[in-house]
Amino acid sequence: MEYRLLIETNDEKGLVYKISKLLFEYNLNIEKNAEYVDNEVNKFFMRTVITGEFDNVQLLKDLKELLPNESEIKLSPNTKKDIVILATKEAHCLGDILIRYASGELEANIKAVIANHEILRDLVEKFGIEFVCVSHEGLTREIHEDKMIEAIDTYEPELIVLAKYMRILNPKFVKHFNRKILNIHHSFLPAFIGANPYKQAWQRGVKIIGATAHYVTDDLDEGPIISQDVIHVDHNYSWENMRDAGRNVEKIVLSNALNLLLEDRVFIYNNKTVIL
Repeated sequence: MEYRLLIETNDEKGLVYKISKLLFEYNLNIEKNAEYVDNEVNKFFMRTVITGEFDNVQLLKDLKELLPNESEIKLSPNTKKDIVILATKEAHCLGDILIRYASGELEANIKAVIANHEILRDLVEKFGIEFVCVSHEGLTREIHEDKMIEAIDTYEPELIVLAKYMRILNPKFVKHFNRKILNIHHSFLPAFIGANPYKQAWQRGVKIIGATAHYVTDDLDEGPIISQDVIHVDHNYSWENMRDAGRNVEKIVLSNALNLLLEDRVFIYNNKTVIL
């Protein structure tokens, strides 16, 4: 059986040796290993892929005794994670994820796609995935979010992916799914916000466009960044060309970030991430 061991702790001499020695004593094989030390805050991060048969509870107990106080330790089997995707009307990010899922590229089980419009139902159901519409029409934001929470909780997802889900989330929603929500947005924010940001960018003559995938927090579009990318554009681009190019970047960045989360490669601290 393969497991992923994630450790975040205060840095001190000999940590890699101590951890490796303990794993050796458990007769476990280290398949992959990566470490990082942030000297500014004296933090040590380690991701180790291990194989073998062992007592999970006892290993975690021994690691806690071995490591500095207040260490964060996560031990997860290398199995597919259950995810739910939220969408509105735009299909490019959702469609890309569904294609990757159908081709076996994602270490995930997509339990459902939940949207506030019916527009994407046919697309989703072509892939044999359950589609749920929770309309916001006639509802306050609070009531709609309560219905969304209820619908999502039905599937008990480990991750929630906002595939261009164009609704601002209230703190209650974010707290309920703390550190479980992945979002994508164009990198024009906050310079170009509101309707049609690509047209705004075109009118300003921007030379690069891009996208940012990040965790969702109470601060709109300011959560810890997981993945980013940009491409160059010039005066030959119409705003429609720019929009199409931007959408390509968005779907690639979102899928890359999702893969990193599914592979347990993301550590969060001080509103930023370490990717191992």
